[in-house]
Amino acid sequence: MRVAHVHRMRGIGGSERHLLTLLPALADRGVEPVFIGLDDPAWDPSDFYDALTVPAVRIPAPRDVDPLLLARLVRDARADVVHTHLVHADLYGGLAAKLRGTTLVSTKHNDDPFRTGAFRFVERGLARLADRVITISDSLHRFTVERVGVPAVKVETIHYGLDEPPRAWGTNPPDSVPRDARIVLAVSRLTRQKGIDVAVEALSSLPDDVVLVVLGEGPEREVLEKLARERAVESRVILPGRVPDVTAWLRRASVYVQPARWEGFGLAVLEAMVCGLPVVATNVSSLPELVADGETGLLVPPDDPAALARAIERALADPALGPAGLERARREFSVQRMADRTVALYERL
Repeated sequence: MRVAHVHRMRGIGGSERHLLTLLPALADRGVEPVFIGLDDPAWDPSDFYDALTVPAVRIPAPRDVDPLLLARLVRDARADVVHTHLVHADLYGGLAAKLRGTTLVSTKHNDDPFRTGAFRFVERGLARLADRVITISDSLHRFTVERVGVPAVKVETIHYGLDEPPRAWGTNPPDSVPRDARIVLAVSRLTRQKGIDVAVEALSSLPDDVVLVVLGEGPEREVLEKLARERAVESRVILPGRVPDVTAWLRRASVYVQPARWEGFGLAVLEAMVCGLPVVATNVSSLPELVADGETGLLVPPDDPAALARAIERALADPALGPAGLERARREFSVQRMADRTVALYERL
């Protein structure tokens, strides 16, 4: 069975890291996966393609609206199943699949509020093209059915799976974090959704040896740097940007924090659990499906710096939360479980 996975390439985030795990697992199960990347020339996706272990077709996609892109996909998406990820792939890949008469699967990776606005009517139309819609969490399943309006009969949840920490694609540069510091780590785009501003606020209530390290880039960098100066914690807020070896930081950290305002899944939380790190996260969206409050980590309300600071202090004092999270990750979120369920879905369709 040949399955073409289509995705717009604008760097490496949760959905891209998911595909780097899923596609080789599908190949191990006799599926013939091919990745079709719609490459935005404003971004450099070479790290993704270097890590990809299945065949790939790269199509330049400089514009959001491009009829030629559809023509290329109709030509290149020769497969038994077309599997799309995120809106550009849903649109162009979905139309190409229907023009070719091919089975279509679409995975939803986030519960961004824009999906409940006017775009929900577009998404409902695209869902009519799909034979099945996969959501990556139960929370996202409810969001997709109840708030976006996709028919429940079309929607099925298959959680992300992960067995090992992210693989390095290089060596991290030197950093200014003291070796005796207690590191609170986040791996996150610097956007309002991720709530890093709340973590910066919380840091001012924590002991001086606690530092916040956030791996990622985004439009909120200047806002976060300004906030750190205003709260007099600028020396304790480290923003290295994207780094080649995330796992090295996970191994150095004492606690992982995910103060998101909403979250489709939270793959970075699962990566932290696989590394045996205690997790402090907000009680929103899918995060309670990952973090068992008081057992593998702690859940707090969103936009509450005081509650976040208290939970971080509790997690720092209770390292046993980390091994419990590792056991939960192995039991509930394995690659085998994810891949087996995905193959079974293809076979049913």
